[in-house]
Amino acid sequence: MKHITAADIEAQDKIYRINLINSITGYKPANLIGTIAGNGQTNLAIISSVVHLGSNPSYIGFFSRPGSVPRHTIENIRDTGFFTINHIHSPFIAQAHQTSANYPRNISEFQACGFDEEYLHNFKAPFVKQSQIKIGLSFVEETLIKTNGVVLVVGKIESIILPDDVLQANGSLDLRLVDDVCITGLDTYNKVTPITTLPYARV
Repeated sequence: MKHITAADIEAQDKIYRINLINSITGYKPANLIGTIAGNGQTNLAIISSVVHLGSNPSYIGFFSRPGSVPRHTIENIRDTGFFTINHIHSPFIAQAHQTSANYPRNISEFQACGFDEEYLHNFKAPFVKQSQIKIGLSFVEETLIKTNGVVLVVGKIESIILPDDVLQANGSLDLRLVDDVCITGLDTYNKVTPITTLPYARV
């Protein structure tokens, strides 16, 4: 077994270190976050840091990197108070990945990367029409991680849109039915096959 120390990590070049630390946590969800600015300019960004923060109330968060460069997603959320989280499926992986490019503020990744904006049920932020599982959220708060300047953005679920057959009787989702993908590292996309479903664990 290979042993990698903190000193070993720090001694590596930037790209190797980024790939290692982004891969070491395992599979991550693959999502597109849709936002709109106060002037109507839309933005779409691929995010692999979406996390469940609670079910009652229903909170979801994601991490935004430090603001040393423009972060249109978090700026739009602060501006309008709403955002969407849209699942990524196999047929449009390449388009979704392209949203990570550094487009200027006046260019919408929806148009640049071939996605359609969709406004549903009077929600104020754009959904991705091509995505089959979509979540609309209202902005709750942001928390600065002082150690490295990363920001945790917290949203409250206001709307969930998904195919009828994906939603199971117990409330869980069968993501195989929509060809969902996940991410390892920064640029590797994977399918995950379920192994088993176990009962709620009790002592």
